[in-house]
Amino acid sequence: MATEAVENYLKAIYTLCRESPTGEAGMTRIAAAVGVTTGTATSMIKKLARARLARYERFGGVSLAPKGTRVALDIIRRHRLVETFLVRTLKLDWSVVNEEAERLEHAVSSRVLEALDRHLGHPEFDPHGDPIPGANGRIAERSLQPLSECGAGERVTLAQVLDQRAESLRFLQGRGVVVGARLRVRSVEPLAGTLTIENERGERIALGELAARRLLVAAHAVRGARSGAAR
Repeated sequence: MATEAVENYLKAIYTLCRESPTGEAGMTRIAAAVGVTTGTATSMIKKLARARLARYERFGGVSLAPKGTRVALDIIRRHRLVETFLVRTLKLDWSVVNEEAERLEHAVSSRVLEALDRHLGHPEFDPHGDPIPGANGRIAERSLQPLSECGAGERVTLAQVLDQRAESLRFLQGRGVVVGARLRVRSVEPLAGTLTIENERGERIALGELAARRLLVAAHAVRGARSGAAR
């Protein structure tokens, strides 16, 4: 069943399951993610279950079987390596590469993919900060938190952008809020649902709580703090 449609479904299910507190994806969200009706999604999920790529019970959630997880990680690896190549090598803007990678991820052979990985120096993260699965399916783990949970005065580094809509990425880039940028939280206004940050140019940017929640950051180590043996 290795078709483009199957790969898109498996990738969507994997992503939704990772975001879900139950570890399962709902049929309505799967349908929205792949751009079809709920009835069409249900028919495909039943086929995936028969092929032992997914687990599904009527009126229940959907999850991936081990075989489906392997396929999903492979297509995610392809997508994120292609995005990295498009930004690093072809110098495309990070706001347009998702759509291009969606087209190319299904066409890249395993041989070309591994050559691409070598050419890029085996990156662990793509331009949006998403982890790139290794050839063995392993994913680098980090300790990150939403920017929305940070307090005034905290200094952080932007590590991952979850909202990858083109308009959102253009907004962030125009204000110097990109992966790797060092930011400072200037103020938090819980009642107004806003948070103000300062970028490396000293400019202040006001963000809504939802937008801040979709930015994952790593806190800066406090100067003078002991570095533990665990790394």
